[in-house]
Amino acid sequence: MGERLTDALYGLGWSAVKKLPEPVAAGLGRRIADTAWKRRGTGVLRLEANLARVVPDASPARLAELSKAGMRSYMRYWMESFRLPAWSVERVKDAVEIKDLHHLTEGLAAGKGVVLALPHLANWDLAGVWSTRALGVPFTTVAERLKPESLYDRFVAYRESLGMEVVPHTGGAAFGTLARRLRAGGLVCLVADRDLSASGVEVTFFGETARMPAGPAMLAQQTGALLLPATLWYDGTSVMKGRVHPPVDVPPTGTRREKATVMTQALADVFAAGIADHPEDWHMLQRLWLADLDPAKGPEA
Repeated sequence: MGERLTDALYGLGWSAVKKLPEPVAAGLGRRIADTAWKRRGTGVLRLEANLARVVPDASPARLAELSKAGMRSYMRYWMESFRLPAWSVERVKDAVEIKDLHHLTEGLAAGKGVVLALPHLANWDLAGVWSTRALGVPFTTVAERLKPESLYDRFVAYRESLGMEVVPHTGGAAFGTLARRLRAGGLVCLVADRDLSASGVEVTFFGETARMPAGPAMLAQQTGALLLPATLWYDGTSVMKGRVHPPVDVPPTGTRREKATVMTQALADVFAAGIADHPEDWHMLQRLWLADLDPAKGPEA
């Protein structure tokens, strides 16, 4: 029953929210965010615990302020994402401003493929639509398997309708598909600040150990594609900002795993700088650091 309800609610969001006037949708998102924040549920508490590592000197009042802003940012992501199918090309172009885009365009022009790695900052779906519609650059990404299966199917259909190719995160075929797209000179975009498998590598992230996916680094090594970190943020306007950072090079020596660890740490460092600059736009409502994954700490909180 819970899974069916979740699926129904998402279906309602995709069908109803995109029909609302934009100011109404934005106001609705803020009200939902504020209500969730006041209830102090597990997601809000986890967000505050994560932000405490990002801003270690923050007082309880400051952390509460950041988590409230964070929930508003998170709901802005959802309100925008529900409405993206109804946005015109011009609306999408006007909604995003990316700095140092030349790293991406020059990398694609070189014909070796590009892996673009992002953290859970601001609205990565909007950035993807901007890539396909404003730049005219299609890309391939992966999606975590969701329950119920019908909800996963909704997400895939939604993203494919926006011009993205989506492959499931589970199963051994994903890496091969991504590698083929890169060898053909294509673009692969991966949200890469939280590991979803046992194959992740340990990195130092805000002074503590976390695990991040090795996939972006492994793909770059195996295919010769360029590995580019990117960060996104909101600045109080209707335009989402972003930056494409300089490429992460493959180390000249070491095993594949050792090279992947060095490269993933480089990604983590760029992600950390972007998150520290805009902590309220980091939508990390789950456990991330290994210290929080200790089974002795009990269920997700």
